[in-house]
Amino acid sequence: MLLKHLPRWLCIAATVFACAATPAHAAYPDRPIRLIIPFAPGGSTDVLGRILAEALHPVLGQTVIVENKPGAGGNIGGDFVARSAPDGYTLLLAAAGPTVINPSLYSHMPFNPAKDLAPISCLEQEHNMMVVNKSLPVKNLQDFLQYAREHPGKLSFGSPGNGSPAQLAGELLKQKAGIQAQHVPYKGTGPAVTDLVAGHIDFIIDNMPALLPQVKAGNLRALAVPSDKRATAAPDIPTFDEAGQKGFVVMAWKGLMAPAGTDPAVIERLHAAVVKVLQDPQLRQRFQDLGAEPLGSSPSEFAKQIADETIWWGKLVKSTGTKIE
Repeated sequence: MLLKHLPRWLCIAATVFACAATPAHAAYPDRPIRLIIPFAPGGSTDVLGRILAEALHPVLGQTVIVENKPGAGGNIGGDFVARSAPDGYTLLLAAAGPTVINPSLYSHMPFNPAKDLAPISCLEQEHNMMVVNKSLPVKNLQDFLQYAREHPGKLSFGSPGNGSPAQLAGELLKQKAGIQAQHVPYKGTGPAVTDLVAGHIDFIIDNMPALLPQVKAGNLRALAVPSDKRATAAPDIPTFDEAGQKGFVVMAWKGLMAPAGTDPAVIERLHAAVVKVLQDPQLRQRFQDLGAEPLGSSPSEFAKQIADETIWWGKLVKSTGTKIE
């Protein structure tokens, strides 16, 4: 039946009905997407997020705009995304801190990561690295531990903020190695690394993508990686096990999440785009050069990872006695 043979009012009604019956996600995305980085510029979340945003642009056909919203260990950025419209146009570059650690760490969370955010994909798993200011008179991990024991309370270590994985890694090392060191929190890895290079703090254990360029430039000295095997990007740096501190493994990751309630078709569109960009050899090489191993897990796999790690980190938070009111 042709619309031209229908009364005008019925033609209008048919057109409206047809538009209403078209899924809202059919043209997704039809405008720029915001990618929220819950930390300050310069850290690994920021570095990898900007690489991802650049790569997604041609795949999605829309610009992906990076916005940094740091503070409260990533809770400010995480809460912003959790409260955003579930339309696929505001996404979170998620990290362990605001997603699986903070629920055990903070007495009052502004949002519930498990309920208020929808997993899209775990993008990559990355190595952490312990680095020291190059003026510190140590050449390897055993030198460092001996120096720390001979100078109790003299050393300080930085982190992207109170309760961050970097702080917990430092506290765990203090526990396992029986050393003392003062924690100095910053608003992101970038400012912490700046102070570490300047000699205002002595060491940090944080994500490799933010630290490796400084090591390669000769500004910092790497001692070990808390991984079960050496990093492809830094094969000369021993694991903690190899360096003599057994059982010290703390890996990191980055993922993509949307507000809960986002249309499953939009989630699948974004997941497919992520998988496609992570298959690109040049992008994979960029990630690996920074110490990150590309993954691209499914939404269900990522959801299980979040649930499992929430339990693991919760036990670590409890064992270190770390708490934020």
